[in-house]
Amino acid sequence: MISGASSGIGAAAARLFARRGAQVVLMARKQEPLRRLVDELTADGARALAVAGDVTSSADVRHAVAETVRCFGGLDAAFNNAGWGTAGFAVHEVPDAMYDHIMDVNVRGVWNCLRQQIPVMLEQGRGGAIVNTSSTAGQFATGAVAPYVAAKHAVLGLTKAAAADYGSKGIRVNALVVGSTRTPLMKAAMQFMPSEDAAHARAVQRRLALPEEVAEAAAWLCSDLASFVTGAAVAVDGGVGAI
Repeated sequence: MISGASSGIGAAAARLFARRGAQVVLMARKQEPLRRLVDELTADGARALAVAGDVTSSADVRHAVAETVRCFGGLDAAFNNAGWGTAGFAVHEVPDAMYDHIMDVNVRGVWNCLRQQIPVMLEQGRGGAIVNTSSTAGQFATGAVAPYVAAKHAVLGLTKAAAADYGSKGIRVNALVVGSTRTPLMKAAMQFMPSEDAAHARAVQRRLALPEEVAEAAAWLCSDLASFVTGAAVAVDGGVGAI
């Protein structure tokens, strides 16, 4: 199950997971892009399902998880990737509505997903793997708005707490600490920056990530190759954390 799957990192992950043999359930608010992506994947021989929904709604997430189980018989891995943020506002300039939306999507969205996915994995009794998308903003004040920084810190906290709660049950929970990535969300945020170079100024590789590069890290964490990795904040940041 992949949330935020209609574009950017989520769509790249859907293509990668499907190529590697996974049956994928794609969740996002926008139904038409999801439908096109499912058509693309199924044309290539994959099994894929689109479920339109908003991660801020526990009912929508519950429905997506239920559809996953109904269509494919269970849930073995989840990539909780949906997020939203912006830049260009100091703390005192952030409207209440912006704060609420950022916290709802980034924190409540992950919370809703964990709360619905984990019971299914527990009931199955065969463990599972969950990956949550955080950000370099979860470790540094990187120029994003303060609520986004706070929200991505919270994602790391939820990840560690869930990993501690369910490690003995065979459920691994990890987070990606993602640097600036060439996505539609990043493109929108760059309107507040003087240049594209400013978006990756802290990265020692001096470039934006491609969505596919982030998807590869998510795929590894969801695979048995990462069987002894849980509660980790895995950097996919071009070296932002190196300096």
